[in-house]
Amino acid sequence: MSRTELFDLDGKIALVSGASRGIGEAIARLLARQGAHVIVSSRKVESCRHVADAIIADGGQATAMACHIGETEQIVSTFEQIRQQFGRLDILVNNAATNPQFCNVLDTDPSAFQKTVDVNIRGYFFMSVEAGKLMRDNGGGSIINVASINAVSPGAFQGVYSMTKAAVVNMTKVFAKECAGFGIRCNALLPGLTDTRFASALVKNEAILNLALTQIPLKRVAEPDEMAGAVLYLASAASSYTTGVALNVDGGFLS
Repeated sequence: MSRTELFDLDGKIALVSGASRGIGEAIARLLARQGAHVIVSSRKVESCRHVADAIIADGGQATAMACHIGETEQIVSTFEQIRQQFGRLDILVNNAATNPQFCNVLDTDPSAFQKTVDVNIRGYFFMSVEAGKLMRDNGGGSIINVASINAVSPGAFQGVYSMTKAAVVNMTKVFAKECAGFGIRCNALLPGLTDTRFASALVKNEAILNLALTQIPLKRVAEPDEMAGAVLYLASAASSYTTGVALNVDGGFLS
């Protein structure tokens, strides 16, 4: 009996945003281990190179590309570079996100609001548009949007962030419906509380953490690697009939 090749990504080109650390780095490393050439992207190219070099040292294929997804011009420039260098894109993982303010919704700073919307909504949208054009030209692909359980159950003092993540889930369904005819699938990952620098305000605060754990049936915080397997499923042929889905990976929080 031969092993399944459903999760093989040999010959695939994958772009992971926010891949310099945390969940994005874990995703980039796993996709590379499964055979994809991974474009490691975040705002600072030095951080991208660190992850790309580690992937290459592990026997994988990777390229570092800086891109601030809150800047539309940088998105367009990045995809022009991808088109010239690779001629195709098979997998896009929209993972880069921001949450600059932790406060009561009535105290929201307008600039923090705008920054969150620019990155978490506009950035995801135009990354998906540019990726979708490349995928349409090459017979299809898979877009995975990293949203959050906050899309379903807003986090305390995370109002704008939660709203943007709800928008990402709806955006996922829009692209799934309108791009299916081009062979493009689009799905969302909804991570629960994960031990990353991004979530450090929650994970490192003992009172907040203890309260959170009472609502998580598995009674622990996730590790970034535990999100990567779900993304591999959504990126690979194993999920060939899956599109428009919001997949909870949350230790049972939303159950």
